[in-house]
Amino acid sequence: MFEESYVASIHEPRANASAHLDDMHVGDINGGLGTIRRGDTGARKTLRQRLVTFLAILGPGLIVMVGDNDAGAFGTYTQAGQNYGTTLLWTLLLLVPVLYVNQEMVLRLGAVSGVGHARLILERFGRFWGAFSVIDLFILNALTIVTEFIGISLALSFFGLPKIWGVLASAALVIIAAAQGNFRRFERFCIVLCIGSLFLIPVLVAVHAPLGQTVHDFFIPGLPKGAELSTVMLLIAGIVGTTIAPWQLFFQQSYVIDKRITPAFINYERWDLVLGIGFVILGAIAMMSFTAATFAGHKEFGNFADAGAVAAGIAKYVGYWPAAFFAIALMDASIIGAAAVSLSTAYAVGDVLSLKHSLHRKPTDAPAFYGVYLALIGLAAALVLIPDSPLGLLTNAVQVLAGVLLPSATVFLLLLSNDKPVLGPWANTARVNIFTGVVIAVLVVLSIVLTASTLFANFGTTQILGTLGVGLVGATGIGVWLAIAHPSPAVGESMSLDAKRAWRMPPLTELPPAKLSVLNRVWLVILRVYLVGAVVLVVYKVTLLALHRA
Repeated sequence: MFEESYVASIHEPRANASAHLDDMHVGDINGGLGTIRRGDTGARKTLRQRLVTFLAILGPGLIVMVGDNDAGAFGTYTQAGQNYGTTLLWTLLLLVPVLYVNQEMVLRLGAVSGVGHARLILERFGRFWGAFSVIDLFILNALTIVTEFIGISLALSFFGLPKIWGVLASAALVIIAAAQGNFRRFERFCIVLCIGSLFLIPVLVAVHAPLGQTVHDFFIPGLPKGAELSTVMLLIAGIVGTTIAPWQLFFQQSYVIDKRITPAFINYERWDLVLGIGFVILGAIAMMSFTAATFAGHKEFGNFADAGAVAAGIAKYVGYWPAAFFAIALMDASIIGAAAVSLSTAYAVGDVLSLKHSLHRKPTDAPAFYGVYLALIGLAAALVLIPDSPLGLLTNAVQVLAGVLLPSATVFLLLLSNDKPVLGPWANTARVNIFTGVVIAVLVVLSIVLTASTLFANFGTTQILGTLGVGLVGATGIGVWLAIAHPSPAVGESMSLDAKRAWRMPPLTELPPAKLSVLNRVWLVILRVYLVGAVVLVVYKVTLLALHRA
């Protein structure tokens, strides 16, 4: 009965029945580079009209992608280049479709539902998963922000600037950028930082990295000769973890909502995402390539320390100015990373607790939202400034926790993207489901490898190969099963384009209960047991390391 009434009602536009939790999430699109008036959803027929619209929409996809090329990414990509040359560049090519499919589902959810990722998980899967999604996001993001300020301190050290004042000034800048109650100013601040990420290009040019080798290794997979497989696999898992992070899902969905982007502009937002992916992949290629070329033939090759040592090495072998550009890019990336990660947490808390949570509001009008943002920045900056604080240990914990939590985030993203009461005619197609199902299986395997290798000293090459073999068979099986099952086309596929663009998810109180199959429920129980067990083991391991250090 419900299915029949739902199929009938889905063809009715819901332009005036959206589920926004904050009144400020409805109105004109006041983007950093343009404005679109509310209700202006007419066709853009000329190239100029389309360009003006794209500039107004530009932001969410670009910021979330460049924000993920943060201090942790600088460390991971330069480690790959310094230790193994350009042989792992091909991993970036494989990640391009994964990045697009994951973040495209998120932007669709934001534009159509008007409700943040954490709140949808709470409403559709219950209090446990809703609470878990916010708590683990809060912990992981807090640790991630610490790594951003570690990156800032490394950049400051290169220039010989005092750490304490530089970190405090950076923290103040990140706080002021968001706390003006002006969405447009914050977005302009972030776009300037995104452009600043291009400081990596002059470094690549100055180093004279071999273009032919870079292109070959980007398109042709290979592994470093003579390297320990277990070590290489850990680094590959780290590249995946630093390129696809859980906070990205929460950030982009909420930021799309806060920017007031509707389904009418989803295609423009997709191109925004493509541009962002271009920025992140270009930056990653540049870092691997110029680091490999800088240290090739020198004693530092194969002996990565940190991004600060990379800057010193570039200054030693190439010149001061290329190293300075690298340090500036590192600081730039750390600042935008700190802002984006903090904001994703504040959005998630506001979503789940139904608090005012919008950059359009002044701090006095949304004190809890800005309070979470301020607390995260302040705590991270304070930890970095504490003498002898275990910064290396915290960085390691971030990498492992991200690897543990990433599969669960992708599972819920896939389930929500197939939830027809939520997305209606915008629900996933069969192709997207097959691809995402295989990706989830691969992410689970990499998560197990990363977690086990970190926690158990005897988890070596043999165990890794066995795990990868089982995972490959499992991923293939999932892909075949999904292809054979051949999910039916999305409901409302015959809807007119205008009606589809006007369709919005109804208010949360009007949504029918989520319908999960028995198999889905079993997998969620298995996922819960795995996550709880893995997180407990990680905390135990980190505690032991901290006590040993003390």
